[in-house]
Amino acid sequence: MIKNSLSISIFSLLFLFTLSCASTEQLDSTAERQTTESELPVSEVERPLPYPIDVPNAYLQAVENGTRSTDGKPGEGYWQNYSSYSISAEIDPEIHTLYGESSVEYTNNSPDDLEVIVVEIAQNLHKEGTPKKETTEITGGSQLQRVNANGQDLESISMFQRWTQNASGYVLDGTRLYIFPDEQLASGGKMNFEFEWSFEIPQQGASGRMGRNRDNLYFIAYWYPKIAVYDDVYGWMDDSFLGNAEFYHGFADYELSVTMPKEWLIMGTGEFLNPEETLSQRTLERYNQAGNSDDTITITDFDELSDATIQNGSESLTWKFSSSKVRDITFSATLESRWDGTRTPVGDLDGDGEIDYSRINTFFRELAPLWSEQAEYAQHSISFLSDYTNFPYPWPHMTSVEGAGIIGGGMEFPMMTIIGDYNNAGAVRLYGVTVHELAHMWFPMILSTNERRYTWIDEGYTSFHTNEANKDYYGDRFDNNDIFGGYLQIAGTDLEGEMMRWSDFHYPGPAYGVASYPKPASVLAALRGVLGNELFLEAHHELIERWQYKHPYPWDIFNTFEDVAGKDLSWFWRAWYYETWTLDQAVTDVLSENNSYTIVIEDIGNVPMPVLLEITLANGEKIDQRIDVDHWLQGHRTKKLTIDSNSQVVRVEIDPENHFPDVNPSNNIWERGN
Repeated sequence: MIKNSLSISIFSLLFLFTLSCASTEQLDSTAERQTTESELPVSEVERPLPYPIDVPNAYLQAVENGTRSTDGKPGEGYWQNYSSYSISAEIDPEIHTLYGESSVEYTNNSPDDLEVIVVEIAQNLHKEGTPKKETTEITGGSQLQRVNANGQDLESISMFQRWTQNASGYVLDGTRLYIFPDEQLASGGKMNFEFEWSFEIPQQGASGRMGRNRDNLYFIAYWYPKIAVYDDVYGWMDDSFLGNAEFYHGFADYELSVTMPKEWLIMGTGEFLNPEETLSQRTLERYNQAGNSDDTITITDFDELSDATIQNGSESLTWKFSSSKVRDITFSATLESRWDGTRTPVGDLDGDGEIDYSRINTFFRELAPLWSEQAEYAQHSISFLSDYTNFPYPWPHMTSVEGAGIIGGGMEFPMMTIIGDYNNAGAVRLYGVTVHELAHMWFPMILSTNERRYTWIDEGYTSFHTNEANKDYYGDRFDNNDIFGGYLQIAGTDLEGEMMRWSDFHYPGPAYGVASYPKPASVLAALRGVLGNELFLEAHHELIERWQYKHPYPWDIFNTFEDVAGKDLSWFWRAWYYETWTLDQAVTDVLSENNSYTIVIEDIGNVPMPVLLEITLANGEKIDQRIDVDHWLQGHRTKKLTIDSNSQVVRVEIDPENHFPDVNPSNNIWERGN
């Protein structure tokens, strides 16, 4: 999620990396002679050394249980629980109230018998007295009219009653609902739940991730009782939703129906099942045309909205959607938004050798003129990311909804995103936020990570993918400095927090944002610089292949990269993810004697990294050299590199292709004076 357009500027999220593997090829006219210092005795170590990373006992126990593995693959015993939802919603626009009913079949694939079922009621963020990280509109939260387990209506009880009387019922605690059925849910068993609820729709709900605006737009998310994740590492995920860190959801199947007055156009997560029952003949024909068109089709324009839906004498229409193996659902309702549609290629989804396509929908109001190009932005985003991740976009549509007044930046959900109008930020920024939100379809919608604790995974990978897409769309207009800048502005200061710190536990200020967006994206660029582009992509693709539709934790990511690369990268994880150390490599001197040149490199910062050197001779020849990270891991701060050449050394530059976020690039270049 990009919460507002200002944050895009602060965190430099919309720019790309220009990285490639540094060459180590030696020119024929030169010969390299390097010193080979041994590892320093402990008493002489000149720098902090990365020590082994911290791995929680809960994760180690999962490895012991065979659900995870030390090589980063899901274990043979990996499992996850699963839900099937049938949800109906109706909105009364006169009072901005949503009424919902749902039935859920929950399957316990875990080896544990469950005496409690945890459900998230995210709308209770808007209830007075619920813990919050920031000022929040108070609307009363969700009003639960019915909670039923296996056919039995449950009553609200206190936790004291539960523990002293073993009472069945439910306990509502902020955004958490604890259900205690009469009988526990046995391993391998199923349990059915039913809920009825309602809530007043906030204007900027869930910290600007859903809501209503101008009486002509609803974007509904964080809205239904959602069974929490019970996983093989920590069991129930019952961290409160505080309005800041986003969600950790399990995969589920959904049948969704939305009823509203007939003037409203609805789009939601899933296959749109009944266009013939909801769209007017003209709108239906254009909708079908758009699904087979590479060009953007206006399905219904601003002056056509009065008869965009079917006229069957009814005052309301019910719109139906179906989805499988998604981790959430949302829907939009628009009254005065133009609907554009097209399609985009995603690759071969079914292995038949033919290119498959996904629909692109955009809904925007007249006060958002930049959105006339939004469908093209979404086309490129989905196609590029399908190719770059080596994982074709798997769903029938991707819909972008302009939501100025609800959100300034953007927020993602499976197949749906809400984005501000970007009138003041401009078209380049609108493309950038579009690809950012659509990149979330892979992280965390396909690799379902725990955003509540490790926001850096989904936002970091997404920011990295955003930069790659920007480069592809705009060419050389962007480079690594644009993404590095958001991190380097506070790198090494007291304002910075460790990336591995749980998301809601960062100190107030920029720490959370930097540790979630630009720093992890910068670190992925640095990892690519260490491994080289080819090996990095191999590991990246393998990570997605292994953990698609599963729940990877940080150590699964670390282990996968080490497994594919065949390298111990623990020094990298410790230095970048667990610490707030910085990288500062410097060329401090070049000494010459006859035809021998000694280049002195100093590693001033505490992050050990390879040194990628480009040495320029007076005759114009360039020599690429690499100082391996092992030298710094032996405890040294200084490295001398000796070059023999008949041509004078006139320039030495560290990291000329800008792979690494160095806090002081001014000392990366040495040039011989006249």
